[in-house]
Amino acid sequence: MQTGNMSDSALQDLNAAQSVVLEKSKDSSVEPCSSKPVLNGNKCVKKEGNAVPACPDVTNGCDAVVVDVEYIDSEDLTDLPDVDTSLSTLLTRLDSKDWIKTCEALNNVRQLAIYHKQRLQELLEPLVPLIVKSVKNPRSALCKTALMTCADIFKAYGEQMVDLIDLLLMPLFLKSSQDKRFVCEAAEAALMSMTSWISPSVLLPKMQPYLKNKNPRIRAKASVCFSKSVPRLGLEGIKEYGMDKLIQVAATQLSDQLPESREAARNLSLELQAFYEKSQASGLGEDDSAPAISPEAETWEAFCLSKLSALSAQAILRVTVGVPVTPKEGGISAALKEGAVPAALKEGGISVVVAPKEGGVPVATKEGAAAVGC
Repeated sequence: MQTGNMSDSALQDLNAAQSVVLEKSKDSSVEPCSSKPVLNGNKCVKKEGNAVPACPDVTNGCDAVVVDVEYIDSEDLTDLPDVDTSLSTLLTRLDSKDWIKTCEALNNVRQLAIYHKQRLQELLEPLVPLIVKSVKNPRSALCKTALMTCADIFKAYGEQMVDLIDLLLMPLFLKSSQDKRFVCEAAEAALMSMTSWISPSVLLPKMQPYLKNKNPRIRAKASVCFSKSVPRLGLEGIKEYGMDKLIQVAATQLSDQLPESREAARNLSLELQAFYEKSQASGLGEDDSAPAISPEAETWEAFCLSKLSALSAQAILRVTVGVPVTPKEGGISAALKEGAVPAALKEGGISVVVAPKEGGVPVATKEGAAAVGC
């Protein structure tokens, strides 16, 4: 019996000792997992004190330390204190499994692109795939930092990014159409930098396939970038690229599923109309005896009717001049509206009258000649 009592007493003493240890672990001198490191572009520093966090090891069942990443604007980035060391370890750190180190490396890329452009240029080819890897990362802080890096390297290298742009287009279009607003805004800023610093003559052909992508959000973002790039071609660039190709792109996107894509197509249509009319004016001004295009396609309406299907021409003209197009049998179309007949049908003194409807379809006739558009 004495042995049993001694055992019970020893067990109670042990339990009491463990309780004291547990109470001590809750001492206020030990900080909980609220200490937040901040990424400042060069290193990760703690916001508060040197107190030891109570949960330093995630594998022990405690929650992970919350990390706030500081997103630094390009103009606020400073030069690196040790460029050689940063360059020699850059690729390794970009491929690190520690996302904090990867963020530091991405900010180093931004700093190098701004302050040491020539030295970083040698690493662009192996660098871009690693940046794309971070753009695709599900961790939003890492993704946004990578998107900011894209914007800076587009600005720094411009045309030199053309051969690597195919790796970036799809990830950028996807991220710019996702639900997380701050990631979406960073991706849109990267795309804006791309369209601003890379020549449209080489960028447009690379973006054009995305206008037919199965994902409507990708089509919409591609349409916006495409429409913003076209005006940068200038009059001669548009002629070289092909006005007919561009108007067909605009017509196709006008019937797209998403409003964003349709709005981009409307803007593109108006830009093309302005460039076309400017081209006509400059062409006639230089040499009245040799117009820039054939007489039957001198007006914007006639040009649309000659290059597009009836329905596509109708869509473009509604946006640009407000004149509807009436499809005719055999695929021939004419823009007819009572009191608003397009100038294309009045050229050369031709008068057009709207005859009574035959079978529900109005017939336009020409004096002393066969019907127009029939």
